Amino acid sequence: MTGSGFRQESVDFGDVIERVENIFSSLFLSLPNVIIGIVVFLIFWALSWVVAKLVGLAMQRAGRPRGLQMVLSRLTAWSILTFGLLVALTVIFPTITPASLFGALGVGGVVIGFAFRDIFQNLLAGILILFTRPFRIGDQIVSENHEGEVVDILVRATLLRTYDNRVVVIPNSELYTKRVVVNTAYENRRLSVEVGIGYDESIADARAAILEAIATLPGIVTDPTPEVLVNLLGDFSVILEVRFWISPPDRREAVEAQDQVLEAIKRALTAAGIEMPFPIQKIMLDPRDPRSEDSL
Repeated sequence: MTGSGFRQESVDFGDVIERVENIFSSLFLSLPNVIIGIVVFLIFWALSWVVAKLVGLAMQRAGRPRGLQMVLSRLTAWSILTFGLLVALTVIFPTITPASLFGALGVGGVVIGFAFRDIFQNLLAGILILFTRPFRIGDQIVSENHEGEVVDILVRATLLRTYDNRVVVIPNSELYTKRVVVNTAYENRRLSVEVGIGYDESIADARAAILEAIATLPGIVTDPTPEVLVNLLGDFSVILEVRFWISPPDRREAVEAQDQVLEAIKRALTAAGIEMPFPIQKIMLDPRDPRSEDSL
């Protein structure tokens, strides 16, 4: 120890040089593995590009939606690239075994899965919707409190344009797990309206007048034929349900057809002299109640 209290130690430059030489020597020895690993990864990269193109062409020939083509092509490419990266790492670092890599990926996959659970649910639901095609772009659907036309089906969500020209973004997991009504699934669609006639009126005459009135309306198909059924014996009228079919089955046609049918029914029943009563309340006064005399 010196007078200042510090101990001076000599630096062995020979040890430093030897360590540096060992590092460069190990790098030089591992250089072939690095080159081979890079070559292996490039081969898998080229393979992923080719296979993704083939998958896209196969899906296109099968008539699958463009969104499904892109999703499956990208998933295929990323899967091959991930596998190629694992192979390249085992080549560059021989001490790393495939078992240890897959084990680390398994733990990491569980963590990522919990962190991005909602995203993965929507992703999987989007792929299933694009593959099974319960509805397509241009269809008019009803989901929960939302109704409108499907304008696009993305991997994460479906875009729905409402009839008042707004866009609703609905997660695909909700559309896949909850009830969805497709109004335009078939060529024809059945609609119905209700009309009340008086109890003294003839149901047969009312039925004949209604069927004759709506038979020639535009947009009303004749096969299946319209029908008029007694739906309810109400408090002040007999409720008739008028069923008819329209084509095409979209919202615009449905609104116009319903307007024309109701107008034609009103005109036909009025012309036939058939009463369409409105609610009537009868007030009975008890003569024994002194308040009844005061109200007269």
